Amino acid sequence: MIMNFLNDALCSLRKCFSREATHGWFMAMVLGMMIRTEKLGVTSMIRSLNLAPRYDSVLRMFRSDAWRLEDAEDEWVRFVAKNAPLVKVGDRAVQITDGCKMVKEGRRIPAVKRLHQESGNSSKPEYMRGQMYGAVGVLAEANGKAFCIPLACEVQDGAKEMMSWRYGDSGARQGSHVDESIILSYYIGMPLGDTILLADRLYLTVPALAQLDWLNAMGGRRMDMVTLAKSNAVAYEDAPEPAPGAKGRPRLKGAAVKLQGLFESRAGEFRKAKVFIYGKLQEILYLQVDLRWGKGLYRKMRFVLTIIGGARLIIACTDTSMDALEIVELYARRFTIEGSFRSMKQDVGAFSNRFWTHKMPKLNEYAKSGEPDRATLVTDEYARDKVLRAFDANERYVFCGVVATGLLQMLSLEFFADGSIKDYRYQRTPPKKLPSEAVVADYLLRSIFCLLARSPNLAISQIIHELMHDPDRFFDKAEGL
Repeated sequence: MIMNFLNDALCSLRKCFSREATHGWFMAMVLGMMIRTEKLGVTSMIRSLNLAPRYDSVLRMFRSDAWRLEDAEDEWVRFVAKNAPLVKVGDRAVQITDGCKMVKEGRRIPAVKRLHQESGNSSKPEYMRGQMYGAVGVLAEANGKAFCIPLACEVQDGAKEMMSWRYGDSGARQGSHVDESIILSYYIGMPLGDTILLADRLYLTVPALAQLDWLNAMGGRRMDMVTLAKSNAVAYEDAPEPAPGAKGRPRLKGAAVKLQGLFESRAGEFRKAKVFIYGKLQEILYLQVDLRWGKGLYRKMRFVLTIIGGARLIIACTDTSMDALEIVELYARRFTIEGSFRSMKQDVGAFSNRFWTHKMPKLNEYAKSGEPDRATLVTDEYARDKVLRAFDANERYVFCGVVATGLLQMLSLEFFADGSIKDYRYQRTPPKKLPSEAVVADYLLRSIFCLLARSPNLAISQIIHELMHDPDRFFDKAEGL
């Protein structure tokens, strides 16, 4: 059953590849990511499956013209929408978006730049050299265990000049990280229908909301957003009705309201309720208010002022028809994307990519913030093609990690409800619910050759058998277990 599921998932992307060999290497790389124990680039995937040492063939797959990342992402989302137990609010799925900064030491890797690290983690430096990724996933849950299944992850900072070579100055990835994450979430979620997007407080900006409204007006579906407001946020009451015969343009807003001040001025109006937050039933105090927000935009939004264990939060939602308690519970689910980031980093090594080219000028570590992007120094068409191929290879490698992480999560949700898998990996505190991605990966690591040998007619088994170094020795041994 497990191998049938993996085979169906990876074969569903076959239509995105114009060459069978390229698709075969893609399947091998995803499966290799799911079981490898070392995060040393493509060589670790080759070793994990005992593949023949065809390093150049793997590199060509990531840079090949035989597939487009956008097509593969679309098919992956369709597979997830059809097979994962998605969380629904009414008939709307729940998307989650966030960004992450990954350290990259290569000075000729495209889109690597000097980044400021806002994290409060003392182990992280204030400034780093790396890539800024924007990711979007969809919330799925079974047997009390929730995952944010990743759908796409792309570089959203430092790619503006390179994307202008391909799409023009008015094309893709010309905006800020926040705006591009909104756009990515909207278009990648097309197969999901109408959705609700969960995001952190960074995404509550006037340009982001204006972008969201434009997409909803022009696109074929609706996406609402639940996010966190800053403590100093100011909203506005509705504009008063104009007096009869009054001249001039009607007012767009009424009196200003400091949202933080409502915790004191309307303290008597807060209501008690019990909601599930981080998997536990907790008592909260909350107040729901509908106000207009955004200078110049003045968009009507629902704000839920919440007190949880003494902490004060202001949660904002663009859908004024949603229930306040539903908004609170939904926002608590946003942090499942942090678990997906952890799994992509530690379990499958999705960000261990190092694709570079001599045609990319070296990164100047001492460049000032006002200096132009080093990609502007690349003017030759041949050199630009080499840089774009290296850039695409980095994102395709990350996409393999996206699929690998999603498959580990979906295997946990679909096949391991009985809890028997916990015996395959020692843990100080065994999971009471479904196993994590790491536990499923450990199970596959110990069982993969037995599973492949028992399913010889599957496309994935035949491909791995063909690509392996001395496959008969491994398959004969696995069949005897």
